[in-house]
Amino acid sequence: MKHISLSGIALRFVFALLLILATYNPTGKSYYHWVAENWSNLTPYIAIAGLGLLIGWVVYLNATLRSLGFAGLLLAGAFLACFVWLLVYWGWLDMDRYSSIAWVSEILLAILLTVGMCWSIIRRAISGQVDMDDVDDRT
Repeated sequence: MKHISLSGIALRFVFALLLILATYNPTGKSYYHWVAENWSNLTPYIAIAGLGLLIGWVVYLNATLRSLGFAGLLLAGAFLACFVWLLVYWGWLDMDRYSSIAWVSEILLAILLTVGMCWSIIRRAISGQVDMDDVDDRT
């Protein structure tokens, strides 16, 4: 039986955040900005970096979609969107400051991807239910 530790969750979160911030962040130092600045002169470096990011996104999104399901993903996304709304409502987050909204959204997206990567293990620990991927076929 697989167990998940706090360090395992933290590691998944760090990699999700790195993937998101490498793809786009408000500082202007991201893959998005790199492509935008070099659109007329794309290089193999840009293509390889893009494929690496795409592989990371496919791994995280596939695991998240498989563990949470489409409805779970929508519900979790709606919950996090309402959380951003709550921060704005309390005045802790200014809608006029694009960069603060972007940073908070990217951190929340990393949390969503982390939950998706960990959810099967967490659900099994809470409910005792086993996913088909977890069944040991050794007899």
